[in-house]
Amino acid sequence: MKQILIFSGTTEGRRLAEVLCKSGILCTVCVATEYGEMVMEKLEGLTVCQGRMTAMEMKSFITEGDYLAVVDATHPFATVVSENIRISMAEGTIPYLRLKRDTKSKLPEEKNIFYYSDSHECAQALRETAGNILLTTGSKDLSIYSRITDLKGRLYVRVLPEPHSVSLCYENEISGKQIIAMQGPFSVEMNEAVIKQYNISCLVTKESGNTGGFLQKIQAAENTGIKVMVIGNPEGTEGLTAKEVCKELEKLTGKTLMGEEEMQIALIGMGMGNLKLLTGEAEERITKAEVIMGAERLLKEIPWQKEKVPYYLAKDIIPYLKENRVNHAAILFSGDTGFYSGAEKLYEELKKEIGGGGLKAEVSIYPGISSVSYLAARLGTSWQDAKVLSIHGREANVSEAVRANRKTFLLVSGVTDMRTLGSMFITAGMEDIRISAGYQLSYPEEKVMDLSPADCLTLEKEGLYACLIENKDAGKISVTHGLPDTSFIRGKVPMTKEEVREVSICKLGLTKEAILYDVGSGTGSIAAECARLSESIQVFAIEKKEEAAELTRENRTRFGLSNITVVKGEAPEALKGLPPPTHVFIGGSSGNMKEILNCLYQKNPKARIVINAITLETISEVTNLLKTLPVEKEEIVQLQVSRAGITGSYHLMQAENPVYIISFFFTEDRRGEKE
Repeated sequence: MKQILIFSGTTEGRRLAEVLCKSGILCTVCVATEYGEMVMEKLEGLTVCQGRMTAMEMKSFITEGDYLAVVDATHPFATVVSENIRISMAEGTIPYLRLKRDTKSKLPEEKNIFYYSDSHECAQALRETAGNILLTTGSKDLSIYSRITDLKGRLYVRVLPEPHSVSLCYENEISGKQIIAMQGPFSVEMNEAVIKQYNISCLVTKESGNTGGFLQKIQAAENTGIKVMVIGNPEGTEGLTAKEVCKELEKLTGKTLMGEEEMQIALIGMGMGNLKLLTGEAEERITKAEVIMGAERLLKEIPWQKEKVPYYLAKDIIPYLKENRVNHAAILFSGDTGFYSGAEKLYEELKKEIGGGGLKAEVSIYPGISSVSYLAARLGTSWQDAKVLSIHGREANVSEAVRANRKTFLLVSGVTDMRTLGSMFITAGMEDIRISAGYQLSYPEEKVMDLSPADCLTLEKEGLYACLIENKDAGKISVTHGLPDTSFIRGKVPMTKEEVREVSICKLGLTKEAILYDVGSGTGSIAAECARLSESIQVFAIEKKEEAAELTRENRTRFGLSNITVVKGEAPEALKGLPPPTHVFIGGSSGNMKEILNCLYQKNPKARIVINAITLETISEVTNLLKTLPVEKEEIVQLQVSRAGITGSYHLMQAENPVYIISFFFTEDRRGEKE
């Protein structure tokens, strides 16, 4: 079979050659420089030719080689080379395919980005700037900038670490510290370091797309507040994507190319960050990967010279993998892939894409060492008997978890969270707990501290924290609801009495994942008792009076209940925008009972409702509504509570007002509605 000729020198060209060779198709790759030859992987069926050619030399080379097709995979800014390739093939019959790089990128809305049609226009614009200039456009067009006297002394040129590029710098009187000879790809942090090291005021780059590290340069410039001057892609819209080129070659060769078929995607847990803790299998997958994705913090820890793309969300990763044909991709996650990790969601999205035929790949997960496991080892303790929570980018009812468990492992976002924890525990009267905090675990600055809640308030160092919180009194707390009335901050606001409160909560029949509305929350006693039952219960306390709403907030703080949301407003209007409830307690309706119940039915026609009524008017209204509403299992209980008071040497019973507790389920079966 005839060979495929690829004019390369780019990542896209290298990948195409790998796909062809692994599919059993011979190919010859032409590169201009020694560096281009050096980075080509040695593959069976691959021939690499190094050296620059004129159009006539290209024509002779193509004719003598008798190729099946010619692919132009040169850099989008190598316009002269592409033009020579087209000229050399003008009179031939061999198919010509232009593999075009997508250079359009999603840029931040930043006023400091300016576009120019070519290097000449950009160089003239630079004359109007002040300060040092970081030129990242390579050595080929260096003379355009260096010939301008007032620019030459301000130029810091980043070029490939190969003789030809460095010699061009010297030819253009750029020398010494003005030459930054480095091999990419460059992360945002690396770009920032160069900008700061050389006190750069303006960065010049080509619009080279994601593969060329364009976004990383833009982000670094934005982070450091400097100007960016972009030379736009000189190519038009002509050309084919990598996928389209492969399809054309499949038609010409009659073979199925294996690049897409063999894509292996590895989701890798990186542990805390120290590469010494990376599992052997995970390291093998990273080493084998052609492209590595993940957050910038993780990518900068990878020492291997790989293409690094700062994507960690499915909406960015999946389109990239579909557009760029690679055999092996590694996607990095901090900690362990099964512990509060984004790996699970990405895995589901990838499997969905694969199942729908949009991506041909196999996905594997490689776990890492979690900070909980690492901290437990440092402390010489176990974690199988502990409650594990995270407030790193999420919410959790920490105080209740600590109150109920002797050991609680907690992931936090940073020092601000640590101070918040200290304040929360002090407010909740939990000053006696002990906190073992791990700071920058696995890094050189690692430190494990024994803290009290008060100590947490004094922490200043920003960084990554993980905690073990120990409460020796955890086994002493009650496993049922039933707080005395004196536990609550009350003020002058009416409160559901203890006995009525406990029976009403029993009638609610709350489940572990319940979403409860407490309508007319008053002091928030019902809301607080329900929220204490489980940290996974969400409570929305709706109260129209500011004094009462503030009391609910105070009691929420008193008990450290982060799973209570106070909604200031009158029902049913205040219910708009809230998630549908599974359970509702109505302690006060302000005359809007019918409207409230209709609104609740629209939100969830299967909700459990419990109503407290004291006045005969409310009892009459509710019983009439039960005749028309689609409900089932309705129940009305009258509760009369008498409490003994001491008068002299006698105990005399003092009666409270009788309370009606009305409970029922909404039902979707409206056939049971009464006329």
